[in-house]
Amino acid sequence: MNLAVTVVTVPAADAELGADRLMQAGAFAIEERAHVGGMVELWAVLGGSEASTAARLGALPAGWSLRTESVDPSPADTWRDYVVPVPIAGDLVVRPAWLPARDQDGVTEVAIEPGATFGLGDHPTTRLSAAAVWRMRPTRARVLDVGTGSGVLAIVALLAGARSATAIDIADVSPTVVTDNASRNGVADRILASTTPLAEVDDTFELVVANILAPQLIALASDLRRVTKPGGALIVSGVLAGRYDHVLAALAPMQLVGVDELDGWAALQLR
Repeated sequence: MNLAVTVVTVPAADAELGADRLMQAGAFAIEERAHVGGMVELWAVLGGSEASTAARLGALPAGWSLRTESVDPSPADTWRDYVVPVPIAGDLVVRPAWLPARDQDGVTEVAIEPGATFGLGDHPTTRLSAAAVWRMRPTRARVLDVGTGSGVLAIVALLAGARSATAIDIADVSPTVVTDNASRNGVADRILASTTPLAEVDDTFELVVANILAPQLIALASDLRRVTKPGGALIVSGVLAGRYDHVLAALAPMQLVGVDELDGWAALQLR
């Protein structure tokens, strides 16, 4: 079976921005190819249907275009040979599931197999969000992870003591990957993964995490406020450092209580 590859064509000057957009949307590796007319093509595997990929990327800037190519999947997994465990905090590491456990005293390892989803744990926004969740331990919160991908943030929350986690994502492949990773980390009995749209979630949660792009955060702002229990916490990422006032405005009257930054990205903690 061939593999569906997302190709985003951008002006050469936007290549780095386009690569960041793809990584935030779930790409593990990106190949840049020269194109005509001062443009470049960014090739990446995002998983899911073409419709869910477009939704995850959000509206593209003027001059960018998106298409899907079908390719032989044989070379697609070579990136696995080069990944390493990702430090989240001094006592928390996200480890690719195919690497051996390091068994360091006092360090919790989260073993993740991303499959075709977003969420190996190495993107700055995932690292920031995971660190923010981990700082809340011990927590007995009920957690909602919006745009869960492989389930990294939901699993981190459960390992931090959360009573339960609901993990939702628009990608069709996500629930199976999340369930497998939850089993791998011994928390399968406390997680529920689905493709339920946020608008159809009719419960409230003490902790809501949304590691998605700023345009999606703004579009979902009213629902993010609705599902966050009064007095609860909302952690959002996928925003650029120093450039998130529009996101805060959409989430008002929730109050900003903390900001973490890494490699030009930010995670915001609100109540």
